[in-house]
Order: sequence, then C-alpha cells, then structure tokens
Amino acid sequence: MLYAFGRLIFAIYLKIFLRFHVYGREHIPVRRPFIICANHIKWLDPAAVAVAMPPTTKIYFMAKKELFSNIVFSYILNKVGAFPVNRQDADYAAFRRAFQLLRHGKVLGLFPEGTRSKDGKLQKAYGGAAFIAVRSGAPILPVAILGPYRFFKPVHVYIGSPFVLPPLIYEQKEDKKMMLEEMSREIMNNIRDLLPHQGVVGSREKEMN
Repeated sequence: MLYAFGRLIFAIYLKIFLRFHVYGREHIPVRRPFIICANHIKWLDPAAVAVAMPPTTKIYFMAKKELFSNIVFSYILNKVGAFPVNRQDADYAAFRRAFQLLRHGKVLGLFPEGTRSKDGKLQKAYGGAAFIAVRSGAPILPVAILGPYRFFKPVHVYIGSPFVLPPLIYEQKEDKKMMLEEMSREIMNNIRDLLPHQGVVGSREKEMN
C-alpha cells in the first residue's frame, strides 16, 4: 500500500517537475522473477526506476545499510520492501534475502555500482549483482538513468533487453573472482550501451510516459 502510494507521488513529481521520459518499456519481462540493474546518479534513482516500471510491478530494492540507521527511514524502507546490505563485506544475509525474493517470483532492484556517481559517469560494479544473478539464474533487465534531476530539466530512463549470465563454473577461488569481475563488467556494459552517446536499445518513437 505504501509502495503504491509513494510511487504515485513520485510519478506526479517526476512528470510535472522533471519532464520524466521512459524508453524501451517493451523490453520489460512479462514473467517474473527478474533483476533490475541500473546505474546510480542521485538518491531519486529508486523512485525513477519504480515509476518507469508498470504500476503492478513492485520492486524490492537492496539499499546500503546506513540508510536503515534512522528509525523513521528504516520503518519506511522496510514497509516498501527495501532491505539492507553491507557494501564493505560479503553480506550473506542480504544475499539470502535476495535469493528468497527471487524464488518467490519477485522483482529485485540493484545498483551494481554500490554508490552514487558524483560526475554521472559509470563506475566499476561490485560483484554482488553478478553473484545474485548467476546463482539465481534470473534474467537481468538493464536500466540507464540520465539526469540531471533539476527542475524542468528532462530525466530519461532507458530500458534494455533482458539477458542471462552464464553459469559460474570454476576450479580455483581466484577463477571465481575473475569470472564475477567479468560478469560485472558485462552488466555495466549493457547499461552503458543504453546511454544516448552509445546508442539506445529500443526506439525513441516508442516512448511511454
């Protein structure tokens, strides 16, 4: 209930004050589960991603644990389905929660970079998103957000074609790390390919507000 209400409020705000546009909604999978992987430029990114999806699609976002230190924020985040992750370590509790959600056919929202980009450029991804995707077998839906989140300046969200990462097969621990790094680069490359200067997946004529 709170998620739907919050999504409605942000949809009104984004469309009126930030000239919000979405491209590529035809790529959103009909079947669930799937994992949304998006770049991260502002604190409003989760709202932008949520509004870009159909109203019936609830996204369970993985959020940095620091946001849960405030009682009020923690209550709201829990109510809308978000759950904490420790970005500084392998957070197995967060991984278990992610796998549980995917097993139940939910939509998981991840920002592989782990933190906001100060200059808007894509950053190196942590290995968590790749690990969750490859272990769960869930398809990844790449999403690229283009700001600047300023009044009456357009905010664009580009949605690409879903893809599945190959199985994680390795003999040595070092091989596992290298494979996850390569898969993380693949996730970010799929996001990069959506940005205008790299070409957009999905026709701009199919824009949907």
